[in-house]
Amino acid sequence: MATSASLWLGLISGTSADGIDAALLRFEPRIDVLAARTFPYPADLHTRVLALATSDAAIALDEFGRLDVEVGECFAAAALALLGEAGTDPAKVGAIGSHGQTVRHRPRGAHPFTLQIGDPSVIAERTGIATVADFRRRDIAGGGHGAPLLPALHAALLSSNGEDRAVLNLGGIANLTLLPMHGEVRGFDTGPANALLDAWCERHTGNAFDANGDFAASGNVDEARNWQLAYTETLAFPAGEEPTYWPRLTAQNDAALYFHVGSNLGGLVQATNSVLLQGFTAQTGGTALIAGLQDAAGRQLEAPTSAASMASFTNDSLAQVVTS
Repeated sequence: MATSASLWLGLISGTSADGIDAALLRFEPRIDVLAARTFPYPADLHTRVLALATSDAAIALDEFGRLDVEVGECFAAAALALLGEAGTDPAKVGAIGSHGQTVRHRPRGAHPFTLQIGDPSVIAERTGIATVADFRRRDIAGGGHGAPLLPALHAALLSSNGEDRAVLNLGGIANLTLLPMHGEVRGFDTGPANALLDAWCERHTGNAFDANGDFAASGNVDEARNWQLAYTETLAFPAGEEPTYWPRLTAQNDAALYFHVGSNLGGLVQATNSVLLQGFTAQTGGTALIAGLQDAAGRQLEAPTSAASMASFTNDSLAQVVTS
């Protein structure tokens, strides 16, 4: 797409569906964020989107079509609102990149797929700006996890010629980018993050998220850690779904895990359970990092035989990679 414009606008709503993130950027000569804001969904739309994303119940095709358009309308409104706040004429924007709202993500299986809503044609019509979308499906078709853009951004902004680096992004789902000095950049999902924490917080406090971590901060860290070490294997994944060795989850698996966790957290106060879930997020991210490093080094790694061995497993494996 040929254009002389130097401004670009990005739109996305993550797997926790807590709002539409909009950013206005310039890329010459470096990346400058000129304006950015999160626009919450209307309450009713938020509820309907989450119901679609976390349930396997059937939905009428007409309702799916309406949601696609309504989310597109919200994305368009967010774009125009951000431009208004920035005092920027839409004609100066070269294009909008819209990720949309993920409502199903199945990157494995015989017929892997990913599905986003938020009709880009609606966005283009309402804003008058060319809109680029459907970023994930080509990557899924090529055997990826459907997140091709974030590793490229991490590589552009954070790679180094002097050291290997890794970037852990804690969105609704956590994902990891490996940035070696030599070799290919790799990115993949690691496990649950804010989607699970938000669901737990909303269930037990009525708040959509744990502002400033206050709810978790009222829990008992030592008690949560002792429980985690004793019972992580029963928490980690519903039986037969995923190994603890290379944990990857989707938003829908998060929902299943949330209910699974809820049935296995007896004996702890709810705030301490929130601490436990944060520890679980950190553990799955750390385990995936070690597995990724070992895989990049061409080694095979044995899975830990018990949850209690996870800490020594992680530390010993990391030492093997660093010293080799």
